[in-house]
Amino acid sequence: MLVLGGTYALLGIGLTLIFGIMNVVNFTHGVLYTFGAYIMFIVVQQLGLNFFLALPVAVLAGWLLGAAIELTLLRPLRGSDIDTTMLVMIGAWIAMQSGTLWIWGGVAKSVATPFPEAPLVLGPVSVSWLRLFVLAAAALLILVTYLLINRTSLGRAMRATFQDHDTASLMGVNVDMIYTSTFSIGSSLAAAAGALLGPVYVIFPQMGDLAAVKAFAIVILGGLGNITGAVIGGFILALAEELGAGYVSSGYRDAMGFVIIIAVLIFKPTGLFARAERVG
Repeated sequence: MLVLGGTYALLGIGLTLIFGIMNVVNFTHGVLYTFGAYIMFIVVQQLGLNFFLALPVAVLAGWLLGAAIELTLLRPLRGSDIDTTMLVMIGAWIAMQSGTLWIWGGVAKSVATPFPEAPLVLGPVSVSWLRLFVLAAAALLILVTYLLINRTSLGRAMRATFQDHDTASLMGVNVDMIYTSTFSIGSSLAAAAGALLGPVYVIFPQMGDLAAVKAFAIVILGGLGNITGAVIGGFILALAEELGAGYVSSGYRDAMGFVIIIAVLIFKPTGLFARAERVG
């Protein structure tokens, strides 16, 4: 549950940052998740490089791809209505996923890890070393993102842009740069989540579809633009899935989380943790 919660939180943080600051519904989020997993596969399996080096490479690759998407697709649409932007992002999602399928085919890939197969046993609890690494890496990335948003000049500029981009621009903030940075950060977090979960499961071109749906669910749970809410929402969704799989049926694992989403939309449509200043 903790492993899934950590990676779900990464997905949710990336998506809520992009929507909260840029007012963009990022339909390419799931493809960026898949992209990170394939970068992990390329670095480890095809290039034969160190497993632990693959994660920062995936984060950097996600950052660069996110910047390219923002500069080529979103910046020319600055000021357009949200419907036009959504259609462009849906088209980008379809094109990128089709390209992934064309390059890699439909056969699932797996990533070898340096961790021993024997789990770590702590009393009655046993856990695999790989899952411990995924949890630790996800927690570190969440902490770094929190510090970036709340303790750096870039983070202050991002929060100012979220509150009022016109006033932020008048105060000397380069809003175009902030938008590019925001989309890059969100994309790198999605790629990091894919890179972390790729070795745990298998990698295939459509793996990001369900991940994207869950990211939107987490954002709804936590409140749009709320980083803390996205973290908590990720763990709530993971807990709901594990309880559903354990006490109902594994076939209802994904459905149980969305039962909570429906309840939240009915009783608290702004999200469980919405507040006045949501980025932070």
